[in-house]
Amino acid sequence: MRSRIALTLTTLTATVVLTACGGGDAELSASDGPLKVGASPTPHAEILRYIDDNLAAGAGIDLDVVEFTDYVQPNVALDDGSLDANYFQTVPYLEQQETSAGYDFTALAPVHIEPLGIYSSSLTDLAGLPDGATVAIPNDPTNAARALRLLEANDLLTLADTGDTAPTSLDVEDNPRDLQISEVEAAQLPRSLADVDIAVINGNYAIEADLSPADDALALEEAEGNPNANLLVVRAGDESDERVQTLERLLHSDEVRSFIEDTYSGAVIPAF
Repeated sequence: MRSRIALTLTTLTATVVLTACGGGDAELSASDGPLKVGASPTPHAEILRYIDDNLAAGAGIDLDVVEFTDYVQPNVALDDGSLDANYFQTVPYLEQQETSAGYDFTALAPVHIEPLGIYSSSLTDLAGLPDGATVAIPNDPTNAARALRLLEANDLLTLADTGDTAPTSLDVEDNPRDLQISEVEAAQLPRSLADVDIAVINGNYAIEADLSPADDALALEEAEGNPNANLLVVRAGDESDERVQTLERLLHSDEVRSFIEDTYSGAVIPAF
């Protein structure tokens, strides 16, 4: 896999020197101008706007935050140069995207975790889940695997050993309750709650739908040792951009840690 967590960044300012014939030299720095960052609305864009409103000016950086409501277009836009960075994804999801689309990106250090949760509009606990229950899970491979593992962790099914390969619905080995599993685009999962018995929903989409992972989820992923931390991603080589280095430092500041803890009450957990 081409992605990697860059825990240390090499300082390098890329400068293009334009020389006019018969005139003086003019310098155009690759680190000039706002840093354009694509992000999911919650909590990623909220965290970035907190930085822009409270920390960026003092650090000498200007952020242009662009919101995306899906998990595909932020990488498309980063690859085609429409964005300088994005902040919405995990390393496992990025690795799957790099394999399928051929991206050459670099993942920086983990910032936060959004525990995946099981939600229901009709049940108050998983013990009441009926045989033949309908279950909605995300339809992208990485989050589908996370959802299946969460169902397994709560004794609702058993998965075959797939080694390092992410499990799919085809890898359900034992399904004692005859669960009827359907895959739904992740952003649509909160809207599916009225049509299914339970749905496994990503933390950011749960928050956007006014669901509290801490209070409303029937079960949550464990945060400790969770490999699915969200982080900043750039095109390979752009990790040396001074603006990227500055944003990376601010994302891991004490101020951002306090903002996450005070704002999301356990629905979003700092990973640094």
